[in-house]
Amino acid sequence: MSLAHDAPVAVGRATKAQPPARIWPEINNPAAWAVAAILLVMPLIASSFFLIEIFATTLILGTVALSLMFLAGYGGMVSLMQLTIAGFSAYMVAVFGVSGNANISLGWPWWLAVPMALALATAFGTLGGALAVRTEGIYTIMITLAIGAAFYYFTNQNWAIFNGHTGINTVATPHFWGVNWRADIPFYYIVLAVAALCYFAVEYLSRAPFGLALQGVRDNPRRMAALGFNVNAHRVAAYAFASFVAALAGVLQVWNYRQISPGSVSVGACIDVLIIAVVGGITRPIGPFIGALIFVLLRTFALDFLVRLGLDGNRFRLLIGLGFLAIVFWSSDGVIGLWQRWRQHQRREVSRTSGGRGHG
Repeated sequence: MSLAHDAPVAVGRATKAQPPARIWPEINNPAAWAVAAILLVMPLIASSFFLIEIFATTLILGTVALSLMFLAGYGGMVSLMQLTIAGFSAYMVAVFGVSGNANISLGWPWWLAVPMALALATAFGTLGGALAVRTEGIYTIMITLAIGAAFYYFTNQNWAIFNGHTGINTVATPHFWGVNWRADIPFYYIVLAVAALCYFAVEYLSRAPFGLALQGVRDNPRRMAALGFNVNAHRVAAYAFASFVAALAGVLQVWNYRQISPGSVSVGACIDVLIIAVVGGITRPIGPFIGALIFVLLRTFALDFLVRLGLDGNRFRLLIGLGFLAIVFWSSDGVIGLWQRWRQHQRREVSRTSGGRGHG
């Protein structure tokens, strides 16, 4: 039985009393158009530092967190190996492509190295997902975290392929059509395009038959299995898609820094991706990008802020942790949840005020 051909049967009764599910996001949202316009003209209004270190880095981290959000929000599977998959992809770009470590890199052109890296990283994440789907809850988290930790220690100790703790440096970036695509403005638009494609792909898939079936598997796997769905196959397919999204972010990551090292795939960095997704909101595709922006801003400017207050700048992670606890305490759906609660409160106030005036 295919993964999704029975999804209309599972949701048929629900859709009889409701309008058909939207396949694409609504396009009549002024705020969305405003954000899109700002992102498109960002190179005209932002310095090179803000363009790359803030906004491009936000989009890359947001794309990695988006892959986690897809698994956790729509599939109910919290995976802590998404950054590991991105790091694996980045390592493969460095190994198959051109870098300063000629004794390790094979010297392939980027248009061969990148597809190979994406294919291997997607296969790596799918195999890890095939192991993780046999468990649930905390055990899924522990298995994916164990995969991430194992990969970190392996890259740290392996010199033949990953060059040990020093990593692979001076990774070549694309040059074609006479353009250096790692220059600030071209690279920003590449990152923006990839992040937008991944965002819309997640939005579309969440409303497609496969996405609806995956959400049914999340809510009641036994009932979905009784209806004839292959629960594990849906979950593994979700891992495959999320792995591809994370692998794309890994390619952008290695092009951004022109190097990859074990520190980029450490256990702490894997947990940071979870924090990003939860802070932004793990039920909406826009949430990971909001969380990534907050994380990058705190990581970049919190150190200087603490130093000005006379505190140890190395405690900036404490500030990030406190912010994470505050957001989670006040909203189970991160910043998006806080925003929605505020809007609902405003609507109630307006409704109450309007109702009072009407009676008067």
